[in-house]
Amino acid sequence: MTHEAKAVTVDVTLARSLVEPLYRDMTLPTGESVMSHADGIASILRNVRNDPELIAAAYLFCVPVIIQNSGEWIEKSFGPAVNGLVQELGQVNELSNRARSENDEANLEHQTEAMRRMLLSMCKDLRVVLLKLSSRLQTLRWFAQTKKEGSARFGQETLALYAPLANRLGIWQIKWELEDLSLRFTRPEEYHDIARQLDETREQRLDFMQWAVKRIRKLLGENRIRAQVSGRPKHIFSIWKKMQRKHLRFDQLFDVRALRIIVDTVEQCYQVLSIVHENFPIISKEFDDYIANPKPNGYQSLHTVVTDRSGRPIEIQIRTKEMHDFAELGVAAHWRYKEAGNSEGASSAEEQRVAWLRQLLAWSDDVRHTDDAPQAAQAVMDDHIYCLTPLGRVVELPTGATGVDFAYAVHTQLGHRTRGVKVDGVMVPLNTPLKTGQTVEIIAGKTGQPSRDWLMPELGYAVSARTRNKVRQWFNAQHTAEMISEGRERLDKELARLGKTAFKLEDLAKRLGFDDVDDLCLAVGKDEVTATAIQTAVQPPKPSEPEPEVVVRQARQKKGKSDVLVVGVDSLLTQLARCCHPVPPDEIVGYVTRGRGVTIHRADCPNIRHMNEQDHGRLIEVSWGQAGGESVFPADILVIAQDRPGLLRDISEIFAKAKQNVIGMQSQRIKGDVHMLFTVEITSASSLKPSLVAIGQLPGVLSARRR
Repeated sequence: MTHEAKAVTVDVTLARSLVEPLYRDMTLPTGESVMSHADGIASILRNVRNDPELIAAAYLFCVPVIIQNSGEWIEKSFGPAVNGLVQELGQVNELSNRARSENDEANLEHQTEAMRRMLLSMCKDLRVVLLKLSSRLQTLRWFAQTKKEGSARFGQETLALYAPLANRLGIWQIKWELEDLSLRFTRPEEYHDIARQLDETREQRLDFMQWAVKRIRKLLGENRIRAQVSGRPKHIFSIWKKMQRKHLRFDQLFDVRALRIIVDTVEQCYQVLSIVHENFPIISKEFDDYIANPKPNGYQSLHTVVTDRSGRPIEIQIRTKEMHDFAELGVAAHWRYKEAGNSEGASSAEEQRVAWLRQLLAWSDDVRHTDDAPQAAQAVMDDHIYCLTPLGRVVELPTGATGVDFAYAVHTQLGHRTRGVKVDGVMVPLNTPLKTGQTVEIIAGKTGQPSRDWLMPELGYAVSARTRNKVRQWFNAQHTAEMISEGRERLDKELARLGKTAFKLEDLAKRLGFDDVDDLCLAVGKDEVTATAIQTAVQPPKPSEPEPEVVVRQARQKKGKSDVLVVGVDSLLTQLARCCHPVPPDEIVGYVTRGRGVTIHRADCPNIRHMNEQDHGRLIEVSWGQAGGESVFPADILVIAQDRPGLLRDISEIFAKAKQNVIGMQSQRIKGDVHMLFTVEITSASSLKPSLVAIGQLPGVLSARRR
């Protein structure tokens, strides 16, 4: 900015006289006259900060709608700062209008935080937010005066968006009035009930306050303490909020009557507190020392509640002038602990941006005239941008995001089908970086797929990690589908070669240990199932082998009787436990079941070790009988490995060479490793050891053991 541009004198009177004929007979969508709205904004701003640039911008806010290429005229007449305020206020108004037309109450509630952050981030001169808040307050005042329809929607939006924003910026005068008017529109019965109770007690309250102020001033004067003593205004919204939060009735509130005492030093704060407590009955549980123990946001003051002789309470705040200015300017940041119960507050970048705004409001002339101002403004920008859908939804994106990132942020399927993008109505390349405040429209096909180019960083299509992950997932899914198709084709050919085309694939999948046919086809496509395994699985089942003979040596009864039982056709029914799959020569134990004979477990079976004490009497001593050499037993083998192509095939070949039939297989991925559980038919535990050693030596296998 040149020194000549900085030296432009802003004439507020000229601004008003120039726009008055332009605004004649013009009204806003609410029905309010444009000229009266501008006068209202200017009046509000004068009470907050009499800044000529702000007030001139308030009068010029509607000029860009009337005059084409108005920026050059405004800048020439009133300077670049005023023009910047007017142009950015127009963007904020457009955002607000679109959001209000599209978002219902529930949707708006989810988007208020994003909209607040967008309002802050899109303003190069953050004083534009002060303009918008003043404009909103004037709109609410107009609704209150005219009683026009539509006020409830504006009240809801104000409580969700603008009042918390005013709270963040420390503009208390605007904040309280925004909240009171919004409560009046959204909860009229509760508002008028509190207002009625305040009116009923107003005369008594004023008399009491005047008496209390005179009494305290006299006491302080006698002790030679210079102080400002005044009544503290209590707003209807804050009363209602405290009643809701603490579940109190109006007559249970202590701070409807409130005084504030401002002194010069901290020592005087405690002197005043002592004087007050000596001369008034106190309610001890309502005392708070925020000077010795400031609130987390830095707020300092003494709070106490006293009563008169009739027992009527009055809240008294005692603080220094410095503490008072600190709180009233908003630097105490009450939104930290009050705003929507959010204890986390804003991000550090937002806090810096809010601090920057406060500096602008206090020292705008100094800031604009220093060379460090642009760098300071840039330093507080966070790493996100905020764009709009054509329907007014706010979408948060990382800085540098493109139309592709925007599409995937709205919906994954929209991202997949993206073919083009319009920014503010103009077609742009897909890899064009977006900016805060832009409206983005995605041109999508009915069907389609992402491009592999979007995964190439140097081409700049996808900045967001979420976008890149979604694109990778799509291509991975396509690869899996291709492998399943290839596996099914191979499987069909193999079954045709074996003459088993009528064999159900569902049955084949179960026999090979897969949950469904797709999992089987995927494994075949990855060469993880051999032709030998398929051939074995489709063969008719062999005649069932006789169960191994188990001899029950002795079973002692409680009455002391003993019998020797030998398993046979007419003897005791036995079966091998499925939980531990005992195999000769494992140590075994028998468990007498109810109605199913004796179940044979391994002696180290967890079910036996953790058996209830009352069931130990049902255990009996057993041993392996003389089973035939052709007897086979099922055994569970757990293999933990790093997944790789062909792993299942290599393991299956080891079992096949050992002539150990795999009758079941399950697998799952745990912490990056694949856990495979094979059920294998073996003749003895010793015959399994060579297979376990061989599997353990395979590439990628971490362990192989019997379970």
